[in-house]
Amino acid sequence: MQMPRPNPDVLMRKAELVRRLHAFLPSDSLISDPVETKAYECDGLSAYRCPPMAAVLPRSTQEVAAVLKLCHEMNVPVVPRGAGTSLAGGALPTADSLILGVARMNDVLETDYENRVIKVQTGRTNLSVTGAVEAQGFFYAPDPSSQLACAIAGNIAMNSGGAHCLKYGVTSNNLLGVKMVTMQGDIVDIGGAHLDAAGLDLLGVICGSEGQLGVVTEATLRILHKPEGALPVLMGFDSNEVAGACVSDIIQAGVLPVAIEFMDRPCIEATDAFSDAGYPDCEALLIVEVEGSALEIEEQLEKITAIASRHNPVELRKARDQDEAARIWLGRKSAFGAMGQINDYMCLDGTIPVSELPYVLRRISEL
Repeated sequence: MQMPRPNPDVLMRKAELVRRLHAFLPSDSLISDPVETKAYECDGLSAYRCPPMAAVLPRSTQEVAAVLKLCHEMNVPVVPRGAGTSLAGGALPTADSLILGVARMNDVLETDYENRVIKVQTGRTNLSVTGAVEAQGFFYAPDPSSQLACAIAGNIAMNSGGAHCLKYGVTSNNLLGVKMVTMQGDIVDIGGAHLDAAGLDLLGVICGSEGQLGVVTEATLRILHKPEGALPVLMGFDSNEVAGACVSDIIQAGVLPVAIEFMDRPCIEATDAFSDAGYPDCEALLIVEVEGSALEIEEQLEKITAIASRHNPVELRKARDQDEAARIWLGRKSAFGAMGQINDYMCLDGTIPVSELPYVLRRISEL
């Protein structure tokens, strides 16, 4: 891909930009050495790379506002960056741009268990949001496969989902409010801790905008009570198309699993080699998880396995306890790292209508 040509006037002002940033940022918050800026030349879509002119790592909303105000004045493009795990090039810089990373802004600002709300700085990782509340029996529902590393800022920018979005929705369904700095350097509050927050409902504009409208520095998130229990079933099939048809039948039957995950043979082999998850030798794999009481779990799993049996699976493996459940999920949760080790294999995010899943999977395998 041909990167946009940098603005030579902006490049000529790099020294001035760095000098003015140094006036209000600590020295360890500003990166301008060309060798060091290479760490920010791409996100998880590493096929495309371009080192930025410089990078800043502010620690507060006020510092973010000062950076954006200066860049607006100097006409310097700014690319916001969370943890850089995006598979869509959301944090890909241009040669004349400044990367603004929020990784150092990772504090929990407030927890309200009675109203099931947590407020965090957006550099906090997805999994550590749940880590902050799980001792009280709560969790944060969106769980991208990169949840160990990805930041809430990036989740908001990309409206991230995850394995359990089938039941709990994506980030926009779990986001109540944000504090955001516009590209002109103005600090604004949008939404709040309640669904009927005053003002226009602009969260739908912000969530999924890939940082084009501003930098979200704080987020108010919905947290949920942990379910009584949850268990997955692993199903292996002899083709991608059959696995896709099974997914369609499960949804059409009115069964609502908390998660459905698919892996084809290259993904199965890569993740199993990476994590030693013990996956079966098959062309396609489904992991379907349900939750509720022990009786509810058993009833739902029986319905799902009955549907799967009509598609002649090569293996059906129901988890009997949490250790077996963790084993089933182990490979899928390590897929991001595993696929990154395969040459000539591009990791991408895509959205496919359920009815078209068998066709899309067949065409991908043909390619």
